[in-house]
Amino acid sequence: MNDATRLPGRDSLPYGVSSYYRNLAVVEDPTVDPIAAQFVPRPEEDIRLDYETPDPLSDTLYEVAPRLVHHYHDRALILVNDRCAVYCRHCFRRHFTGNSTGRLTPDQLEAICVALAERPQIQEILLSGGDPLMSPDREIELLLQALTRVNPNYTFRMATRIPVVQPNRITPELAKILGRYGTMWMVTHVNHPREITPEFRRAIDLVVRQGVPVLNQAVLLRGVNDHADTLVELFRGLLQARVKPYYLFQGDLAAGTRHFRTSIDRGLDLMDEIRSRLSGMGMPTYAVDLPEGGGKIPLDRGTVLGKEEGNYLLKGPGGKIYRYPIEGV
Repeated sequence: MNDATRLPGRDSLPYGVSSYYRNLAVVEDPTVDPIAAQFVPRPEEDIRLDYETPDPLSDTLYEVAPRLVHHYHDRALILVNDRCAVYCRHCFRRHFTGNSTGRLTPDQLEAICVALAERPQIQEILLSGGDPLMSPDREIELLLQALTRVNPNYTFRMATRIPVVQPNRITPELAKILGRYGTMWMVTHVNHPREITPEFRRAIDLVVRQGVPVLNQAVLLRGVNDHADTLVELFRGLLQARVKPYYLFQGDLAAGTRHFRTSIDRGLDLMDEIRSRLSGMGMPTYAVDLPEGGGKIPLDRGTVLGKEEGNYLLKGPGGKIYRYPIEGV
């Protein structure tokens, strides 16, 4: 992988791409190639709208210990590593990713374990970053050992793009570690059918053989996968690779990412189309993380209440109304 490079004028997300993922692009033109669009910076990233933020999920608001985020009652997020094999230009965690905070330290892990012990309602741990699998095997194992000492019955979600962007990182040894502790699920991030390569399939096979089920979270990205044919091919390909399509996310209001976002109307229409062509097993939930830390909701004809003054009106938890910009796209 190339070293991450801080770009002039872009203060929140570096440039970096693995040679493997770069080679999946036919041309390195982000306006033409859906793979290049995900790793080649564009001038549009410097356009920051008033309602955009480097932390659209409000991780910092719910941080209860360094790198431990407790937003939902029975779930917590640990930011294991700020490094990625590829810095996706649509990244929603720009306040953290690639910002030289490095890997989780032993002192931070100890503080996390203390905080978790004080919150027995937490039963599910999301391991993310950055990409947690950028850490060495030994550090990953020590992390899982420490967490299972707090609660041997934790369900873990390993959120990683490594099988997509650097699949040779998934070795038999790493797969065994992932299958050894608690109840482990892997959550990948495949956005386009060209990312489902023989190397991706091999990586997935290694973890599945260790008893680790695999889910996929895709993001609806303008110019990458915002066509029904592309999404149908993506979701069918994932099923064939033994990966369940889990979520299709509406783009978060992350700073400098407007050029990637479709309208919610477009997303709803796409879901109607692909639902007529795929079985239920191949259908993800179309969802959005509400602005200002409002949490995740499914997007359907029931939660999108209407439009007002340039915004969609979205029904959140408890019936609270949230506004998400229409943006004229």
